[in-house]
Amino acid sequence: MYLLMRKLLIVLLSCFVFYGCAVNPVTGKNELSLISEDQEISIGQKNYGPSRQMQGGDYNVNPELSAYVNGVGQKLAAVSDRKLPYEFTVLNNSTPNAWALPGGKIAVNRGLLLELRSEAELAAVLGHEIVHAAAKHGAQGMQRGMLLQGALIATGVVAQSNEYANIIVGGAQVAAGLVHTKYGRDDELEADYYGMLYMSRAGYDPMAAVGLQETFIRLNESKSQNWLAGLFSSHPPSQARVDANRKTAATLPKGGLVGNDIYQNKIASLVKDKKGYESYVKGREALQKGDSRKAYSFAQEAIGVEPREGHFYALRGDINLKENRYNDALADYNRSIDLNRNYFYYYLQRGLTKKKLNRAQEAHDDLQASTKLLPTAMAYNSLGELELSYGSPQRARQYFQEAAGSDSPVGKAAQLSLLRLDFPQNAGNYIKIQVGLNKQGYVLAQVINKAPLGIRNLELYIEYPDSSGRKMQTERGISEIIPAGKAYTTNLKLGPYANASVLNAINIRITNAELVE
Repeated sequence: MYLLMRKLLIVLLSCFVFYGCAVNPVTGKNELSLISEDQEISIGQKNYGPSRQMQGGDYNVNPELSAYVNGVGQKLAAVSDRKLPYEFTVLNNSTPNAWALPGGKIAVNRGLLLELRSEAELAAVLGHEIVHAAAKHGAQGMQRGMLLQGALIATGVVAQSNEYANIIVGGAQVAAGLVHTKYGRDDELEADYYGMLYMSRAGYDPMAAVGLQETFIRLNESKSQNWLAGLFSSHPPSQARVDANRKTAATLPKGGLVGNDIYQNKIASLVKDKKGYESYVKGREALQKGDSRKAYSFAQEAIGVEPREGHFYALRGDINLKENRYNDALADYNRSIDLNRNYFYYYLQRGLTKKKLNRAQEAHDDLQASTKLLPTAMAYNSLGELELSYGSPQRARQYFQEAAGSDSPVGKAAQLSLLRLDFPQNAGNYIKIQVGLNKQGYVLAQVINKAPLGIRNLELYIEYPDSSGRKMQTERGISEIIPAGKAYTTNLKLGPYANASVLNAINIRITNAELVE
């Protein structure tokens, strides 16, 4: 423990020497600063796209609603204590949630907008998220990870509440960790306090932040899984926050815009479409449980409510794909893409469908398009399989390596594909051989299979000294199947030798081995 603390202290001192302290632009406090403003902005810009993709993509059925939310956000950003390239996006996600990335990239889910009652409550949510970005709360969380690891890297812990967490690869894994940053009590109180100041400066009634927190407490007590998986997982409500907000409101000018009517007018289309999205969620759940008929019924209900929503056609496409109705699935994915050309999932699923229809080049193009929006193991693994069918093992290897970065069934399948490509030339990398002498002085070889598949038909080329020390060669075969992770011991029938020192002169090379599928 003493050595660990000493190392951490050295890291801290190094950080002070090379980076020093900086004044927090929101709180005015002196803080350790390892991440520059340019780096913050770059991190946000780089991860904003993948973060939105893995959370359902941008909501585009009603562009006016997204413009309205952005307008409220920009009013608050204009009176904030730190000027950043703020962006505010509505995501096509039913889970009530909002989040901020370093550099001012902010998103609010469609599902949360339905739970708010006024423009002032929306301002309370957005003001809170602005403070998380402006006061460097996300960047400070990254700094703590950097210090604990003793290196300037951002830890990308993938949040399991994200439905795509299991298949995203590469830099998108960092984006997943950033979206689900968990803030401490002090950060939350700070974001509430300064967010209310920004509300007041922008002309909103700060009491809306009090009422909103009271609503959140009631919802938290109901233990709604939808809320627990969303906003409450990273922004836990508490009575202490309500009390603190009341004290803050008492210090601010009374009154200000509440905006119940204008807000309800702006979200009217969401309210109208609510049943459609509820049917969509039920359809997804039914499909996951294997009930295609019920899932199809829900998809049809959803499309009937809102025929402009690409997610609904993608659900129907997924059902048709599962039931091997490939042409019907293709038509559904085409419709999804016609409605929204900027969501990875539609291209991924259309690419997989075209692969089933043996339209290889078109499948390749769609899968590539999906990875540009969000890199996934599913797309890379399928691209690798296509390259193998073209007779391009080297390019296939590159795609499989990307996919193998995912700890998912498709990631494991990619690992096996890599193994099949690599094993014939490099079997020795997967098989360990140890030699020893038995009681009679004969050489035993223990063959350890480190590959994730079984092996058989090993052929060994052996160099060894005879009784007079002359260098000899021989070959031995092992036909037995050696399961993955297991060892097999065989007598090489060399010897007998008087002592074990002779083992240093024995060299064994694998000239052939086969995988057992």
